Amino acid sequence: MRQRVDIYTLLKKLMEIDSTSGKEDHVVDFIAGYLKDSGFEVMLQNVNGKRNNIFAKKDEPVIVFSTHMDTVNPYIPYSEDTDYIYGRGACDAKGSLSVQIKAAEKLVEKGFGKIGLLFVVGEEAGSDGAKKANNIRNKCKYLINGEPTENKLISGSKGAIRIRIVAHGKAAHSAYPEQGDSAIFKLIHLLNRWEEQAYPEDKILGKTTWNTGLISGGVQANVIPAHAEAEVMFRTVVSFEKMKYILEKDLPADISLEYIYQADPVILNTADGFEKDIAAFATDVPLLNKWGKPFLMGPGSILDAHTDHEKVKKSDLEKAVNLYCDLTEMLLKNK
Repeated sequence: MRQRVDIYTLLKKLMEIDSTSGKEDHVVDFIAGYLKDSGFEVMLQNVNGKRNNIFAKKDEPVIVFSTHMDTVNPYIPYSEDTDYIYGRGACDAKGSLSVQIKAAEKLVEKGFGKIGLLFVVGEEAGSDGAKKANNIRNKCKYLINGEPTENKLISGSKGAIRIRIVAHGKAAHSAYPEQGDSAIFKLIHLLNRWEEQAYPEDKILGKTTWNTGLISGGVQANVIPAHAEAEVMFRTVVSFEKMKYILEKDLPADISLEYIYQADPVILNTADGFEKDIAAFATDVPLLNKWGKPFLMGPGSILDAHTDHEKVKKSDLEKAVNLYCDLTEMLLKNK
């Protein structure tokens, strides 16, 4: 068994490995090796190619800690100062990953052996890892998922829908626009209509929001564009089916919608003695519904995730370890 490292060293080692979505194989190898050396039974579940989920346990787990191993692009190298750790994955979500490993080690040392660790690939790019992990047979009663929540237990999180919009037109010489049909104009018209659309609200989760993140079309300025597309992301407070109805109502025949990703909003479990909040972001939790009652908590702020200044406060890492242990002991005593 290797000598255990402290949480800061573990996080540094994880962050020094580029595991942007689709390139998780090296970080999987490191984590699997670390957990095996720490005495955990480790199972790899292949998702595709060299990409694997990790399920590690001591005894048959009653509680599983889970988060994702991938990060968004671009990779940002590790750095630190007295108070903070910076770089890609600091809070989303290698900070949570490090916390979960160290909390599991601490709990096992205290005699709580029914702890499992489920680490998945692909959360930042369609959640193919979580979808596959939901097929792993287990007898878990509780799932504690790790995301940057400022160490607060999240009582509810919005759903998400990622859509590719494709508009079809007719190419023509731009000097004779009447001979063509601009796909870009069609796309802009739809986006403007959606901007003016009234969307559902929820008394707990708040408002539906959305963003156009990618847009492209045409071939050059003197050609009426025959093709245009955009990718948009909705943060939802109602089911996917209800949102789908709203978005497809009166949709023009020459525009198609491809639903790349969808997850419904969820109401999560909380516990007395913990700070609580609502999350506007979506997680893998809805896709892991065979792993018991879900909780959501982790160090760092979602406002730092996906940015060029991603960071996590060092003291919040140690605090998170203790919070994970406290919540686990509370749940195991009340099971």
